Amino acid sequence: MTGAAVAVVVVLAALLFGTGCLLGRRTARPVRPSDVGTPVEHATFETLHTASLAAPPLRAGLTEESARRSARRLRSLLGTDALCLTDRERVLVWDGAGHHHGKEVMEHLRVLLDNGRDTAFDSGCGDLDCPLRWAVAVPLTVENRVLGALVAYAPRESAVLARAAGEVARWVCVQLELAELDRSRTQLIEAEIKALRAQISPHFLFNSLAAIASFVRTDPEQARELLLEFADFTRYSFRRHGEFTTLADELHSIDQYLALVRARFGERLAVTLQVAPEVLPVALPFLCLQPLVENAVKHGLEGAVTRSRITISALDVGSEAEVVIEDDGTGMDPERLRQILRGEGGSSTGIGLLNVDERLRQVFGDDYGLVIETGVGAGMKITLRLPKYRAGVHGS
Repeated sequence: MTGAAVAVVVVLAALLFGTGCLLGRRTARPVRPSDVGTPVEHATFETLHTASLAAPPLRAGLTEESARRSARRLRSLLGTDALCLTDRERVLVWDGAGHHHGKEVMEHLRVLLDNGRDTAFDSGCGDLDCPLRWAVAVPLTVENRVLGALVAYAPRESAVLARAAGEVARWVCVQLELAELDRSRTQLIEAEIKALRAQISPHFLFNSLAAIASFVRTDPEQARELLLEFADFTRYSFRRHGEFTTLADELHSIDQYLALVRARFGERLAVTLQVAPEVLPVALPFLCLQPLVENAVKHGLEGAVTRSRITISALDVGSEAEVVIEDDGTGMDPERLRQILRGEGGSSTGIGLLNVDERLRQVFGDDYGLVIETGVGAGMKITLRLPKYRAGVHGS
């Protein structure tokens, strides 16, 4: 296969991967060379498959480990004698012949790391047995920041290698951008959960401890049970592992929360809970239901003079679980609710509703946001649907 054909194949792979078409995974039936037709088609398949193997390590970002695990695949894509990946300070990995060139390569990259432009240079090697006489270096950039460089070495100057190295480097940049997005998404989720934890009212914690203290002399056993509920509730709410949880764990935490509320308000609070066992293993974003139940308590109980009722149901509806949280309290003006869900409720008002709605849509899609029915003096009914299975969403 000619150098030009190799370049075409590499360009094809870069374009396909740039648009998210990951074709390298093998199906249940192994693909043999004879299955993919002509030699060019076979070469295309092998190129795409090699690229798919190089992609996962790069999704961890540009590190020494990710560079080490992907370099051999990248060199195979280019068919070059040696390849190295660098960050802004040092060589992360060298794959192929001529390791001694790694000592001076950063000197050749000084200008590239400053201006972000491709460069080519003679290796200046005095070793007659070394095949590396020429190199092309391409910057690895993410959001206009030069993170490092991909450097490909060859026995002689090659315009084909220069173009191919550029395409492979751009494909690597796409993987690094995806890694940045993954990190940003994780940081956003962590910030959202911190916001929800901050919303767990200090007044609620104080009042819970005060209620527990009131039972210490009159009913020590009740005080002990409530203290255990309080410890388990706070431990769950402030846990540090897992982006997702199960409906069973979330409902258990809610039961502990309501036990503490009932200890304070007694018979003023009536709770009806209806749960289908089939939906207990369903996964959902961590700390999703507790803010909704706290909202029901706030509007249904604290604003009521007489007894208030909260109904919580989790039902099996085919391929989904449907969770409904309903109270008969003060309700809310629908326009005010729309402002809250648009993020116009102020620094603290409605942060739980907005946070949960955004996280559900982010994880499951816009079809899975909160559905809220309310009116002034008419109570509030919050409905959310959860798919029983979604790739990448697993309770922990």
